[in-house]
Amino acid sequence: MRILQLSDPHLLADPAGLCRGRPPLELFQHALTSALQQLAEAGTPPDQLLLSGDLCHDETWGGYARLRDLLAADPALPPVAALPGNHEHLLRLRAALGREVLLAPARCCLGQGPGSWRLLLLDSHCPGQVGGRLGSAQLAWLERELVAAERQGVWVLLAVHHPPGPIGDALLDSIALADGDALLALVAERPVARGLVFGHVHQHWQGWLPGPAGRPLLGCPSTLCPFPAVQPCPLGRADDPGGRLLELGETGEIRHRLLRWDLPRVFSLPTLP
Repeated sequence: MRILQLSDPHLLADPAGLCRGRPPLELFQHALTSALQQLAEAGTPPDQLLLSGDLCHDETWGGYARLRDLLAADPALPPVAALPGNHEHLLRLRAALGREVLLAPARCCLGQGPGSWRLLLLDSHCPGQVGGRLGSAQLAWLERELVAAERQGVWVLLAVHHPPGPIGDALLDSIALADGDALLALVAERPVARGLVFGHVHQHWQGWLPGPAGRPLLGCPSTLCPFPAVQPCPLGRADDPGGRLLELGETGEIRHRLLRWDLPRVFSLPTLP
């Protein structure tokens, strides 16, 4: 089972609008095309597309409608699941995308029977806040889901927009998941949770979940622009847009591959004064 993760597109209502000096719609279209082409050429097409938050920077109906229309334009796309980020308007997000996209909090079933996987989508959006929070009710729901997965003999991958712990950047660490310690403590006690992926940080980052060894904790690059990298990019391309392929095995292993691509040829970065 393979998941393509793309993150933090920061779309706008204006299709020609700029965010951080870049055209988010053009770059997200390019990201989707480039990632799917790379995976097709490698013989590893994804079974699921995961969008891990900050979907619409200006939080407008128009921005979400553009995302909906872009996804609908390609009938060959795999099923789509999405997380809300801090740059989000939840009512507009659900109104525009709720019928076509599985939105957090939710359980995404990837196969059936023992050895299959559940992708648990967590909602860390806090209205008016840059940092995130899950809250006691969602943590209780997550615990019930993990207990059920253990009973059914299936594996779990968690996805949340905000990182659950520090990554080593003072600014980003100050706007992470406020109750990340509670999330990590819960996951540490449940070996059925095999990994956790997040967005928000606009860069590749890799660590490990507490508890049983070998469970990756992974931050995803943005399709729009990078933030200064805390860790070296394994591909030596920290300034390029990117995403991640996650391959989920029947015995609970997660193999992952960082993806990078060039900026569109017609696009050039603005000249700094």
